[in-house]
Amino acid sequence: MRHFLVALTILLSLSGIAQSPLQLTIFGGIANYQGDLQPKKMTLQQSNLSIGAGLRYEITRNIALRGELRYGQLEANDKLNGPRYEHRNLNFHTKLYEASGLVEYNFNDLFDNSFTPYVFAGLAVFHYSPYTFDTMGVHHWLRPLSTEGQGLAQFPDREVYNLNQFAIPFGIGVRIEANEYVNVGFEVGARKLFTDYLDDVSTTYVDEQILLNAKGPIASGLAYRGDELKNGAPYPIAGTVRGGPHKDWYYFAGITIGFRLFDLNRSRFERQVSNKYKTDCPKEL
Repeated sequence: MRHFLVALTILLSLSGIAQSPLQLTIFGGIANYQGDLQPKKMTLQQSNLSIGAGLRYEITRNIALRGELRYGQLEANDKLNGPRYEHRNLNFHTKLYEASGLVEYNFNDLFDNSFTPYVFAGLAVFHYSPYTFDTMGVHHWLRPLSTEGQGLAQFPDREVYNLNQFAIPFGIGVRIEANEYVNVGFEVGARKLFTDYLDDVSTTYVDEQILLNAKGPIASGLAYRGDELKNGAPYPIAGTVRGGPHKDWYYFAGITIGFRLFDLNRSRFERQVSNKYKTDCPKEL
């Protein structure tokens, strides 16, 4: 969170010297995840609050560039996903930090209309680190435990996953301009990921004894937690499916507010903007 606030301070400092069609944007909403521990898409289940800020630059009447920072938390629990999943009894949490660069296309002319739907897409980089709590409430980072044998010599094809990843963000939204300085919108955005380890679950169970010898009882105990349940089954045999092959996703949905950060009288869009909000006095008869 500290790094996010530092980056936001730099962003705001740069915006203060801009002499362009520039806006400060603020985001508030929810973050949600889809993957091996949450099969539903775009659901409010297990969602958490998210915040963000950025800059938006209008390069034409319909196209804008956006640079944004966002922070959220993701989580999921097998116990909330029905009998097909709850036998694993796995869960995860992670804080998420994202920086993105986006291109936005507005379907209505920005200076002739006060309302427009829009779409956006771009590139993002994000940082995460999944963790869980044991039955005593003790916090454990999951990557160092190699719960699926990542990084162990016995499983050379299972590399340790990187906590810094790229994503492809895209989404839709609608925006209403309240006046020449402020606009308000609502948008929903998805992130296509290139990792299946956002939740620390991806492939199959490894041999319990190998994991126990290499990483200790905490690792083997958190790799499979079905034995914590009443009438739960013992640790599965090596090769049993633990997760699916599909990459994970995460989503943001919420309200955006934009504030213009420059003197409209010096804007290259002066004539269009002023005409848009101009109210003429009645002409004399």
